[in-house]
Amino acid sequence: MQTILGAGGNIGNELAKSLTKFTTDIRLVSRNPKKVNNTDQIMAADLTDPNQVDKAVEGSEVVYVTIAFDYKAKIWKETWPPLMKAVIQSCKKHKAKLVFFDNMYMYDCNHLSTMTEETPVRPTSEKGEVRRQVAAMVMDEVNNGNLTALIARAPDFISPTNSILTQSVYGNLKKGKKADWFADADKIHNFIYWVDAAKATALLGNTPDAYGQVWHLPSIKDKLTGKQWVELVAKALNDEPKIAVLPVWMMSIVGLFIPIIREFREMAYQYDRDYYFDSSKFEKRFGYQAFTAEEAIRELIRYMEKK
Repeated sequence: MQTILGAGGNIGNELAKSLTKFTTDIRLVSRNPKKVNNTDQIMAADLTDPNQVDKAVEGSEVVYVTIAFDYKAKIWKETWPPLMKAVIQSCKKHKAKLVFFDNMYMYDCNHLSTMTEETPVRPTSEKGEVRRQVAAMVMDEVNNGNLTALIARAPDFISPTNSILTQSVYGNLKKGKKADWFADADKIHNFIYWVDAAKATALLGNTPDAYGQVWHLPSIKDKLTGKQWVELVAKALNDEPKIAVLPVWMMSIVGLFIPIIREFREMAYQYDRDYYFDSSKFEKRFGYQAFTAEEAIRELIRYMEKK
């Protein structure tokens, strides 16, 4: 049995598809789970309740954590640490392996130009501190010999939802508006295509010697600036690459009226400097070739226009 805690999102759904290469015994757990594959088991659960977490983990060989809480620092601080504590306890109790799908928020903001698994962990945001804390909870248990686990870490997504590139660039251009970017459109910004992220996570979870480590999931190798991303999307849409850049100082003002911008303000440092996610460790180990920027944009648009 391989169990996905937080099924139903972009990553959870694609992960469920990818796991069929390794097993047909898949359990999907969320508040309102829906089958992705015909053979899936579904379990409705409130994962903020440790007892329900324990029931979800029971009988699992591998447990994947792909939960996405509301993008609010207050909620993250209240929900992530107790959730991870409950998941770790249940995995230890039921002798399940743990795969934590993580992001890069805990990295030192002065080392974003080439992020590797060895990049210093020194978060400068509240959300980053939460991610540092929960990742440390996992690896401390691993290092103490109490848990078999790995961390699969990703940069920003190119995905149908919860993606700045999709909502602010593709979505705006489709509506005849200017693409929105943040801080500085002349800085490099890296993405991962969500299908690559899910496939790679499934592969890691089913590779015994991958455990006990942090892995960067295979990101797009093209080093494109924000402006170049807009140009690439516009070209695919046969449109003009119109762009509006929201300066960091203005986010505080706009955030008074748009809550998501207020929450995003503390992460704006990721856009005012080069941001590149090196996944060569994974690529060398598995011989995996990620989507190129052009392929990812083409496939994203094809996906969105089929909806």
